[in-house]
Amino acid sequence: MSRTPLPLDRPIAFIGGGNMASAILGGLVREGLSPALVDVVDPGDEARTRLQRDFGVAVHAQAGPALARAALVVWAVKPQTFRDAAAQVAPHAAGALHLSVAAGIRSGDIARWLGAERIVRSMPNTPALVGLGMTALVGRPAVQPADRALVEQVLAPTGQLLWVQAEEQLDAVTALSGSGPAYVFYFIEAMTEAGVAMGLPAEQARQLAVGTFRGASELAARSDEPPSVLRERVTSKGGTTYAALESMRADGVAPRFVAAMQAACKRATELGDEFGRG
Repeated sequence: MSRTPLPLDRPIAFIGGGNMASAILGGLVREGLSPALVDVVDPGDEARTRLQRDFGVAVHAQAGPALARAALVVWAVKPQTFRDAAAQVAPHAAGALHLSVAAGIRSGDIARWLGAERIVRSMPNTPALVGLGMTALVGRPAVQPADRALVEQVLAPTGQLLWVQAEEQLDAVTALSGSGPAYVFYFIEAMTEAGVAMGLPAEQARQLAVGTFRGASELAARSDEPPSVLRERVTSKGGTTYAALESMRADGVAPRFVAAMQAACKRATELGDEFGRG
């Protein structure tokens, strides 16, 4: 997708300084954002020390008047702490553009807590830490094209971006790409374990599993053909791949995997119901 270039001169505040905030902040600093334009609020002493040491940004134990200068506030807090954090931030940054990376919390609840309408919800994933993330976004009606452009610029260093049509779709996004890296790691673990059971050293089995996922993903990304066709090209009837896939079919791996993702989607909806009311 095309992105509108903007000068990196807009003050940004981060509420929460964990892995996702660090991924976004690290990318921005590498692209030229001055640390002097960044404020981070995190109650954890260890997190504040790390952020100040790694990025040279201003860190605060709680929200305060410093947030009033922020053109954009990035919400990187856990769903269960969002409401309380919003109550502290609202008096200082209600007029800013707000970008949430918190799972489940709906923009309507965020708008009510902050007294603001320029809100973008997003669902990133952990490969953002190495610039290979996949982030879906949706904005409330008050979000303007310039707001979208700013959000795109801020998130661009984390990887690919995709605007979805409806906020309800973010629960499915959470199940697919938000939680998705864990599924990949799960399969890498299983493939490594299988390799060891078949006689390979653990480190070699891991290298083979990780390299296979990396290569297959890149092939799928570059190909115009659907994954089903790519899969068929690897599968000769009566061959080794065929034997493995037939075993998976017999065990119902695909429908069980779909059911697992539906469970993740259901939980994303529950998080919004559980922590987004009041």
